[in-house]
Amino acid sequence: MFPLKDAEMGAFTFFASALPHDVCGSNGLPLTPNSIKILGRFQILKTITHPRLCQYVDISRGKHERLVVVAEHCERSLEDLLRERKPVRYPSYLAPEVIAQGIFKTTDHMPSKKPLPSGPKSDVWSLGIILFELCVGRKLFQSLDISERLKFLLTLDCVDDTLIVLAEEHGCLDIIKELPETVIDLLNKCLTFHPSKRPTPDELMKDKVFSEVSPLYTPFTKPASLFSSSLRCADLTLPEDISQLCKDINNDYLAERSIEEVYYLWCLAGGDLEKELVNKEIIRSKPPICTLPNFLFEDGESFGQGRDRSSLLDDTTVTLSLCQLRNRLKDVGGEAFYPLLEDDQSNLPHSNSNNELSAAAMLPLIIREKDTEYQLNRIILFDRLLKAYPYKKNQIWKEARVDIPPLMRGLTWAALLGVEGAIHAKYDAIDKDTPIPTDRQIEVDIPRCHQYDELLSSPEGHAKFRRVLKAWVVSHPDLVYWQGLDSLCAPFLYLNFNNEALAYACMSAFIPKYLYNFFLKDNSHVIQEYLTVFSQMIAFHDPELSNHLNEIGFIPDLYAIPWFLTMFTHVFPLHKIFHLWDTLLLGNSSFPFCIGVAILQQLRDRLLANGFNECILLFSDLPEIDIERCVRESINLFCWTPKSATYRQHAQPPKPSSDSSGGRSSAPYFSAECPDPPKTDLSRESIPLNDLKSEVSPRISAEDLIDLCELTVTGHFKTPSKKTKSSKPKLLVVDIRNSEDFIRGHISGSINIPFSAAFTAEGELTQGPYTAMLQNFKGKVIVIVGHVAKHTAEFAAHLVKMKYPRICILDGGINKIKPTGLLTIPSPQI
Repeated sequence: MFPLKDAEMGAFTFFASALPHDVCGSNGLPLTPNSIKILGRFQILKTITHPRLCQYVDISRGKHERLVVVAEHCERSLEDLLRERKPVRYPSYLAPEVIAQGIFKTTDHMPSKKPLPSGPKSDVWSLGIILFELCVGRKLFQSLDISERLKFLLTLDCVDDTLIVLAEEHGCLDIIKELPETVIDLLNKCLTFHPSKRPTPDELMKDKVFSEVSPLYTPFTKPASLFSSSLRCADLTLPEDISQLCKDINNDYLAERSIEEVYYLWCLAGGDLEKELVNKEIIRSKPPICTLPNFLFEDGESFGQGRDRSSLLDDTTVTLSLCQLRNRLKDVGGEAFYPLLEDDQSNLPHSNSNNELSAAAMLPLIIREKDTEYQLNRIILFDRLLKAYPYKKNQIWKEARVDIPPLMRGLTWAALLGVEGAIHAKYDAIDKDTPIPTDRQIEVDIPRCHQYDELLSSPEGHAKFRRVLKAWVVSHPDLVYWQGLDSLCAPFLYLNFNNEALAYACMSAFIPKYLYNFFLKDNSHVIQEYLTVFSQMIAFHDPELSNHLNEIGFIPDLYAIPWFLTMFTHVFPLHKIFHLWDTLLLGNSSFPFCIGVAILQQLRDRLLANGFNECILLFSDLPEIDIERCVRESINLFCWTPKSATYRQHAQPPKPSSDSSGGRSSAPYFSAECPDPPKTDLSRESIPLNDLKSEVSPRISAEDLIDLCELTVTGHFKTPSKKTKSSKPKLLVVDIRNSEDFIRGHISGSINIPFSAAFTAEGELTQGPYTAMLQNFKGKVIVIVGHVAKHTAEFAAHLVKMKYPRICILDGGINKIKPTGLLTIPSPQI
């Protein structure tokens, strides 16, 4: 959108026609209210941008089918110029074909195939009427009421020269005859009665009068979008006099921001559309008793109410005052509007009230999102960074770890997912019209997907859902449509409602990263492996809860499939998904496991206190989840989880690292190295699914163990030594081999508890020299090492039964470590 500059924001309101209460669609559900239909169709108007057009900004839905439209507003209009003799009111400007069409109503269960007459050629007629009024210096049809005006316009079909008849009717034929021939010719073309003979706007622009005027105006070129193959810097121009530019700004930095941003900040600063309209008496309230009907049928039909004048159309535009917003931002310095992107000293831009901003950054996210000054700074910063995408991708990641401003969320998610290239050309090339077998299932699923949201429940929202989902199915022939894909699409479509190509591109980038091979025709092996790893994560982080759920048979297969198949979009409403995914997109494919465990831990007390049937009932209607707490605990769980503990054979293969990235990293703030590491000889090996299911605790790789023990190899001698960094969590290595094998070589710092004598017949840990040390490390990561996989798994399972958290097994056993030369041999006693 263009900067606000000298324009203002205005609001006007109208009512959509109400539907009968007793009529349902073919699906048995109530018909979609007309206000929601209008709300969905309105969204496309927000994409129409031009320096000489007022920009539509927003539409909101109120009570009783009321709609309020916000748009760029200029106090001085053509009508003002007309009054000064130097217009635009309807229905005098409607084209004849629009009037002849009348009111054509459609229903949800009987869609109309009749084309609507309003279009570009109708606008040409309206332009002709406006030009006529400007030329003669008066408004047309002032002596006629509305019905007579419409009748008169329809009778113009019977005349030979519409222009002459209009001039004679209004007593201005002499003025028309004095006009230049080029202007008369233009008016005749615009006021051609039959649409088939009337020129289109493109044809009209070739008229001689425009060829004479067009050199006086700089042609408008719509700037390249963020995600396109075109160079965004191709048409950049700098003013010849930079000093004059600075004078033009005149310290009104807010006016340089887009009208969309200004309106968003106006709302944060306490702006209330309904209140503004009430203050100007556009909205009038009546006592409820005065609205009661005199007569009421059983079916709900009523009679006897007086027509409420406030429900009639009033095209008055109310100017929205920016005084409150400007007062709220009075302490924000000019430098905050132009942050230096190269300055990595702080996550927050500088301002005169920088201390307050720093304090605001420490507040809960829901409060930060309502703070006007904080959001202004974050919006400006992200706007600058996104305009430099992909070159500022690393800094976008860095700032996203702090938070993502809601206004910039759609584009920021696309950047975090690495969307690049000509996405519109790719999306347009996909066949979304040819019927496919999946169409029926998509049609069934869409009306059940996040329909509490007005935008997604609109017919326009359904149509966009259909196209995006179908584009994904058609463009991924190796995958199939599974129920839940519609829920996965919902956040992307909501954030990019006017950009289906971007919604599709984001969805196509998201699925391979977090749901690789989940949408295969036979995905049972993928799902089963995923749920098994999730079970191991529960045991790793909360052994008591894991023991209880396993004892009552409440396994993840019963509740967690819709969680992960839809990445929680089937579980939570959109506003919670936005906050959850803001963090999810900073993590790797294992982060959803931590979210799942965090959800269970919020329900921990109720789960531990109940049996199987009660748990089933609990998850059939999931209780309220504190999403901010869920995010915080997920991050903490992720920090404690060794990278290889969540290894999956069917996960997306890691991408090879490239030095050409310029050191770019997509690591989140809760991990030093988020991307899945490439496979090496010390990485985890794949094992059969049945073997994986038999193990309660997760395995970790030798590579992870070496990293967590902070061991390194120096010189030729392969002598283990400690690394200098100490940011890794503390851990204990328990070697369960017999003492003879342990003495021949073991990991530095490990303790020896032979498996054969580790536990009593009752399953208790045998008291020994290292029992106390094991107890002291309870709560830290404990790695079980041996040379028999069955023994290490059993030892780990015993510790889990004893409620030891963070128990894991070394994959491949001690033999995986031997080739590294990191085993320690005790010095002989002299």
